Amino acid sequence: MRPDSRGARAAKRRRTPQQPKPRQDARTLLRVAGLPAVTALFAAAPERVERLFFDERMKSAVSGFCMTLARARKPYRLVPAAELERVAGGAMHGGVVAVAQPRPVLPLDPAEALLWARDGKPLLLLDGVGNPHNLGAIARSAAFFGLTRLVLSDHAAQALPSDASYRVAEGGLEQLAVYRAADMPTVLRRLKGSYRVLGAALERGTPLASLAPTARPPALVLGNEEAGLPRATLAACDEIVTIPGAGPVQSLNVSVSAGILLYALQLRAKA
Repeated sequence: MRPDSRGARAAKRRRTPQQPKPRQDARTLLRVAGLPAVTALFAAAPERVERLFFDERMKSAVSGFCMTLARARKPYRLVPAAELERVAGGAMHGGVVAVAQPRPVLPLDPAEALLWARDGKPLLLLDGVGNPHNLGAIARSAAFFGLTRLVLSDHAAQALPSDASYRVAEGGLEQLAVYRAADMPTVLRRLKGSYRVLGAALERGTPLASLAPTARPPALVLGNEEAGLPRATLAACDEIVTIPGAGPVQSLNVSVSAGILLYALQLRAKA
């Protein structure tokens, strides 16, 4: 070995440019648009925000968010309308867009879920709700009525949290811990020990007001916009509930149904 070979290799290592830090894959980030949703995000988990974009009209409203990002050495920019629309992926951005790490969707542990019933709150489960806008609207209603958890099924059509659902939720998804159930019928059968499992259906159901009272809190299950709840899921429910109508239109949007049923459950809890 040449006497200077070790020193030469060390010098070569010193001259090697430092490898850049790996960047977060943009495909895994969410675009959270609109002041209510962005405000809820910063209130719940400011560390998840990677970048912030806003227009002139939002400059004052987001000044506190900018200070938070500055302390974390993360970028924020005032941008023209065309660039903000490009960042948001559309014109429905409300003047501000946060690019953020998604809140994780957690695997549901049925044994843990049984313990949730102790707080007496309804549990909301979705089995095949495929439209992300409906998911966002349902999450908004759930948060409005004080729910803290939302369970999504592994149904092939089931929507998961996305840019669209966060925008429609108006901050509601930041108030809910979101779980994914591996087998909804099996989960529902397990929950029956602590919850009164109610499946929502268009027909052959009982209005909530007609149900006999019970000490168990309700677990409300809503299904796909077109097909409703799968047959196996319906069979796993204690009871089927419906919303009686009085007009010629025979159905409601699933997010509207969720709001009505959650309100009805709140009334029953206070009675």
